Amino acid sequence: MPFDLPPLPYPYDALEPTISRETMTVHHDKHHKAYTDKLNEGVAADPKLAGKSIEEILATAGSHPPLIRNNGGGYWNHDFFWKSMKKGGGQPSGKLAAAIETYGGLDKLKEDFNAKGVGQFGSGWAWLIADASGTLKVTSTPNQDNPLMDVAADKGTPLLGNDVWEHAYYLTYKNDRAAYLKAWWDVVDWDVVGQRFEAA
Repeated sequence: MPFDLPPLPYPYDALEPTISRETMTVHHDKHHKAYTDKLNEGVAADPKLAGKSIEEILATAGSHPPLIRNNGGGYWNHDFFWKSMKKGGGQPSGKLAAAIETYGGLDKLKEDFNAKGVGQFGSGWAWLIADASGTLKVTSTPNQDNPLMDVAADKGTPLLGNDVWEHAYYLTYKNDRAAYLKAWWDVVDWDVVGQRFEAA
């Protein structure tokens, strides 16, 4: 298979109580695995995709059938999501902290990000991206779309993304997406976000 299920970068219970062991186990081992398996099915059926990276596939998502677009997005988004978190996530620093101040400060960024997450109708993602000029922007996408895709309304380099599909939070937060979004900042790995920003 061209794409393997990426392992979690920490134990299933590493982010408790923000994200429970049960949620993490189901989310990674069932949902992320399903996206990986379905992506591989789609790639196997289309010789034009042989040897392409997931980023190359996402860049032309609009020309692919839903099987590729949805599961390719789900595959990439979840790997990015796991790597965006750690216990006691820390605080922004360096160039990222300066950019956040220019944006209006960390509280405003969180407020805008949470609003995008709460306001995303149905399932989807909230994102912090760097646009083509390197400016921070808060966006959202439906389903498993992301800002790398040619179909995205707001394109850019993803720096941080939060999954607002119910499977990401329902076991702990029930239907209270806002509470999940608020709690989630406790596990954001700002070191990783900063590295992504400097590389953007």
